[in-house]
Amino acid sequence: MLRVTVVESSKIAVTLRVEGRITGPWVEELRNACNVHTSPDSVQLSLELADISFADAAGIELLKELRDRGVDLIRTTPFLAEQLKERTSYLEF
Repeated sequence: MLRVTVVESSKIAVTLRVEGRITGPWVEELRNACNVHTSPDSVQLSLELADISFADAAGIELLKELRDRGVDLIRTTPFLAEQLKERTSYLEF
């Protein structure tokens, strides 16, 4: 289950608190919530992620996509912070 709550809102910025698990159908739910708060105006969106207990691969990919779009991911848990790190593998010859 996922719960998304507006914590702060103004004409230029919105902060959403996200609680629960970002898995399965809740990935699309979070995507839709983010789209609602950033369209049609260019609003700076921030997601508070301190209360996320788990995110599956699709959830992590969504968070990375949102981050790449300029969404601020704040108060991330150590689990999420580790999952959100860009991983690059280097082959040594």
